[in-house]
Amino acid sequence: MSLVIRGGRVLTGDPPSLAPADVLIDGARIAEIGPALAAPAGAAAIDAGGHIVIPGLVNAHTHAGSHLSRGRAGNWTLEDLLTRTAANYSFRTAEDDYLSAAVGAIEMLKTGCTSAYDLYMSLPAVTDETFEAVARAYADVGARAVLAPAVADVVFHRTVPGLLDLLPPDLRRTVEDIAPAPTRGLLALTERLIRRWHGSADGRVRVAVSPTIPNQATDAFLDGCARLVREHGVGIHTHLAESKVQAVESARRFGKTIVARLAERGVLGPGFVGAHAIWLTDDDIRMLADAGAAVAHNPGSNLRLGCGIAPVREMLDRGLAVGLGTDGSVCADNQNLFEALRIASTVSTIRFPHETSRWLDAAAVWDLATRGSARVLGLAGDVGAIAPGRSADLVLLRADSVFLQPLADPLNALVYAETGAAVDTVLVDGRVVVEGGRVTTVDERRIFASAQAAADRQREVSADAWRLAETLAPYVAAACRAAVGVPLGIDRYAAPGAAR
Repeated sequence: MSLVIRGGRVLTGDPPSLAPADVLIDGARIAEIGPALAAPAGAAAIDAGGHIVIPGLVNAHTHAGSHLSRGRAGNWTLEDLLTRTAANYSFRTAEDDYLSAAVGAIEMLKTGCTSAYDLYMSLPAVTDETFEAVARAYADVGARAVLAPAVADVVFHRTVPGLLDLLPPDLRRTVEDIAPAPTRGLLALTERLIRRWHGSADGRVRVAVSPTIPNQATDAFLDGCARLVREHGVGIHTHLAESKVQAVESARRFGKTIVARLAERGVLGPGFVGAHAIWLTDDDIRMLADAGAAVAHNPGSNLRLGCGIAPVREMLDRGLAVGLGTDGSVCADNQNLFEALRIASTVSTIRFPHETSRWLDAAAVWDLATRGSARVLGLAGDVGAIAPGRSADLVLLRADSVFLQPLADPLNALVYAETGAAVDTVLVDGRVVVEGGRVTTVDERRIFASAQAAADRQREVSADAWRLAETLAPYVAAACRAAVGVPLGIDRYAAPGAAR
């Protein structure tokens, strides 16, 4: 089936610029771009007059299970958040996780994002049923996703330096009684999910491997993950050196950086993606770049959780591929990549006072959220740009949006002013999934109402888990404060001398 988008101003080229043009779509792909295009007989048409046509944005890192817990985070560090993981992610049904994933997918589409790399996590463990529910949610809503079951075979509390020694005997016994998931079982689950879901939903849903945090993975588990990547040709995505606590623990337990350990286990390669990647040394960045790996930059959650500022300029200068992500709604609060664009640019300025040539300008961060994130998802030739042969993942913005008036420099306006409020129409694979600002594929109101009921119920039944988390929290905080005082030789905080 053919479709032509007529009369809009289309953002194309390198560097991207706006020009009046039509876009002809043949099936799921862009066939031609140009003025006054001739369309095949019977082709459908969309009037894009008064609109700006941009490529669908690409979210390099999010979590489907997090959206049901939106708004619960206070002034939490990453380790505070992880202490409360059981309270936030447990006691759910498969339908609850379907709703959580659907809420996130709807929000992404309505704010101009058509694709996401989603590390889906669930406690006590991801199951075939819950993963199926999340894959079905993405397929129903109509978004594109690389979906990875984020799992671990080491309990989080054992990865916080000095924590167990701080706990009183009864609390320590409680923590030590928490059993890790079985390594072989996690690998078998991941392989089943790859075989069942990779390439589903007409190719819009793909599956990857995710040892969720390297410090929470045994060597045997990392070795098994590397094997799955080799055997099935899929990607691998992990949370990489997100906090100083993680970097300190890796040095303490393994005698090397997290990246060096992953390289030793054969995990690094062209399909490897490290989310956050804040506490990296220069050698870490070199190893990642030399391996052809990529990084998912999440500036909003990095700041929200006090993790630090990622060395993105150094990564780009070294030739490392970098994409832009939102992270999950429980810590980053929303799935709006327009917000992430602005944060990514503005936070880069404080790392290089008066060295404006090293700042990430509008063009640089726009590239992160489009071509960079497409590379992260393994879709570099398909999404992230408007060009013949690419997937027809397109977004029509109302040109009369208050955030685009007056329009001097399109990229500056999109990065620094636009909020996603101008999104009018969205296509994925040439199919209209948002029209007039509303999702066309599912009943938004029903999903939101059901999600609210599920969130309320889950919070009530997880009361005991919340009490345990609140009891543990002061001890976790004390252990982390001690850990961040350990010298590492790099500083990713804004406070002078804080990292020693």
